Amino acid sequence: MHHEDSLVIAVDFDGTIVEHDYPRIGREMVFAFDTLRALQKKGHKLILWTYREGPLLREAVAYCRKNGIEFYAVNKSYPEEKFSADISRKVNADIFIDDRNIGGFPGWGEVYQMLHPNGGALEHVLTNPDAHSNFSNNRGFFKKLFRRKK
Repeated sequence: MHHEDSLVIAVDFDGTIVEHDYPRIGREMVFAFDTLRALQKKGHKLILWTYREGPLLREAVAYCRKNGIEFYAVNKSYPEEKFSADISRKVNADIFIDDRNIGGFPGWGEVYQMLHPNGGALEHVLTNPDAHSNFSNNRGFFKKLFRRKK
């Protein structure tokens, strides 16, 4: 199923799909797999883009598969891509979902709303206060500075 407006979305693993507990696999971030499955249903291609490699990478891919997510590609732009020492390991994606973005990771409900502002299957996520239970209450100076007025 391919849509005109489908995106290639690169998704980090540690700190984004699961809480940071590297090299172990942390707890699932609230609504991570619900959101990823909904994005795939909308026709988006998901790439797992992670620091993990070898057995730790295979473990992460298996964990995601067990939770209903099969990636279009893993640590590459498309399934057949080959990497060599002289090629930059930058993936070609429309969007990157990563906890290291400026401002930090907004939460999966927020991610879905950014990509699909007209809602749809995940509207319940966006109003659920538990959607932010993975995040500490001290969200830092910038969060306070730029907090949206309700």
